[in-house]
Amino acid sequence: MHFALRRALLIGIGLLVTAAPAAGNTDSVERSSVERLSFDVDEGPNLNSFLREGPVAAHLLLRSGLDPRLLVAFPAGNSGVGLWFAHGSSPLTWTLRGRPQPVRVRDAKGRLLYGMTAGVSVTGVSDLAPKQAVLSSVRVLRDYQALGTFPAEVAADPTTQGSTVTWARDRLDGAAGYRLSIEVTRGTLRAGHFRSEDGGINLTITAVSGETPLTPLPERQLLTGRARNDPAARNVLTFLSYKEKFLAGSWRFNTYFGRDTLMSVRLLMPALTAEAVDAGLGSVLTRLSPQGEVAHEEDIGEFAILDHLRATGEKSDAPTFNYNMIDGSFMLAPVAAQWLLNDERGRAQAAAFLKRRDARRDKPQAMGADLVNNFRFVLNAARNFADDPKAPNLIALKQGFDAGQWRDSPDGLGGGRIPYDVNAVFVPAALEAASGFFISGLLNSYLNAQDRELFARAASMARTWRSKAGPLFEVSVPNAAARRKISDYAAALRVADAAALGSVADAAVSFHAISLNADDEAIPILHSDEGFELLFGRPRPATLNQSLTALMRPFPAGLVTPVGMVVANPVYAAPAIQARLNRNAYHGTVVWSWQQAVFAAGLERQLERKDLEATLKAQLRSAQKELWGAINAGHNMRNSELWSWSFADGRYSIAPFGANAADPDESNAAQLWSTVYLAIPPP
Repeated sequence: MHFALRRALLIGIGLLVTAAPAAGNTDSVERSSVERLSFDVDEGPNLNSFLREGPVAAHLLLRSGLDPRLLVAFPAGNSGVGLWFAHGSSPLTWTLRGRPQPVRVRDAKGRLLYGMTAGVSVTGVSDLAPKQAVLSSVRVLRDYQALGTFPAEVAADPTTQGSTVTWARDRLDGAAGYRLSIEVTRGTLRAGHFRSEDGGINLTITAVSGETPLTPLPERQLLTGRARNDPAARNVLTFLSYKEKFLAGSWRFNTYFGRDTLMSVRLLMPALTAEAVDAGLGSVLTRLSPQGEVAHEEDIGEFAILDHLRATGEKSDAPTFNYNMIDGSFMLAPVAAQWLLNDERGRAQAAAFLKRRDARRDKPQAMGADLVNNFRFVLNAARNFADDPKAPNLIALKQGFDAGQWRDSPDGLGGGRIPYDVNAVFVPAALEAASGFFISGLLNSYLNAQDRELFARAASMARTWRSKAGPLFEVSVPNAAARRKISDYAAALRVADAAALGSVADAAVSFHAISLNADDEAIPILHSDEGFELLFGRPRPATLNQSLTALMRPFPAGLVTPVGMVVANPVYAAPAIQARLNRNAYHGTVVWSWQQAVFAAGLERQLERKDLEATLKAQLRSAQKELWGAINAGHNMRNSELWSWSFADGRYSIAPFGANAADPDESNAAQLWSTVYLAIPPP
């Protein structure tokens, strides 16, 4: 069955409508004047419906096709409930019957659980057979979707009463847990199967979680008048924004991610309120490691309990944090500097923000002390290369890990260990930020004598990193070899090569490698991370010209396709790497919305420079025009995480990521850093 790409937006703001009672002890959420956020996003086989009002925040996903499923993800505790169905002989189609409504449910002990109820229709099949229900953390649901397994201790057996089947269980520590009830309102429930008697099946789904609700940031407290009038992006951002933290994306990443928060805050900053920026930065600072590293991801709710059970045997829900990534730790400083030193609003309240006590459980301290702790980590990590600027002294992935920056799939760096973006962009930017804060005096009350000595070196260290790190990643491919590789790669992909070959003319191809391997050799993959240098750096004119020339070529010579800028192009890499970084790979020849946004914001920033000649400014404007053409071509996908493409009849077309059986995962319908176009107007 072909699923046409469509995205529908349904917005409802106003008083609550009483929800129809579902099976079990279910009450409608009381009427209130709190704004309701209700909208749908359809991508390929996935129908997504989002609802947020008061303590209720829930995302319903209905997957059509031969392997149907339904799940509801809750920002509260990063929790969720899901039901996977048996593989079908014919494709199923889900349809919503009316708008999902918020509900609250009392469990057997009288404890409140919050969630949603929704009426749905099923067509295309006469027998819908449940295969497996999973009720737990979204992390557990995510792992089940990818691996087909889940911890035995979270299993829940169904109970049937009349035409309703229910899965319910307490959290592992005995706290209020999770419930999924499905009532058949058209058709029958027989032997655990949902069956049609007249060509269709209607169900009422009620899904709830007992995890503690987050505190919503309503749109009026989130965005300023500078935000673009894009209702779809506003809705997605609002659904993902809370006073405690921003969520990285839904359904799969319904919790804090440090890198996602920092990059989103940086790009959205002109359109965010001061309260929102402070919330984002504060969430990062309060989750730093004792060594000052930025937390990549948090494990909360039942996933935290599972962590503690494995480590100590205790059923504790104290959050645990992942510090395996290396890029976020060097991203914090330049983002903090952009707000507290360079933005007039942030500068006006910088001292007060830095004095604010963080909310960490173990040892609360001032935000300024947290920031200094991160600067200590940055400065100490950068010392070896600053003293001896050779490749072995660059920042590498942590031992035992094959990922450590945003390309965090096993093949994301093409097998490399030393990422370009961390070393050529974020480390020098962090050092410059440390120097700026030191000169400003804002951190004086948080520095000791040893700190002052270290901070005094920051500016000179930054200059060394800026001038010496980038050249270690330089790659040059002779013209004849480049043309041969482009032709061979295009033939393997079955895409046109004429424009790509024409773009290289008779010149050598030069660019920065995506990474260096363990032997300090460059991995020759073209990549979109040059956008970070446009956003955070001040590249020399010759370097800027080289990057724009290489990357803005048409794919498969460069990164540009008519449906977006791909984030990696292994045209010059070994065949084994090409096979892994394909259009079905999470970080392969696919389009990530936020990476295009980084590039767009970076081009605008470089155009503001006064030291560039007219010819280079013209090149920047040409790149800007071409990039925005590609961005606009994927407008309907812009708030999603990523998408792929197909090529037929001489044309590229968008393919939702996760719709193809060869895709290892699926895209989030709502992604935090994909909403950043609210602050990035087209030229």
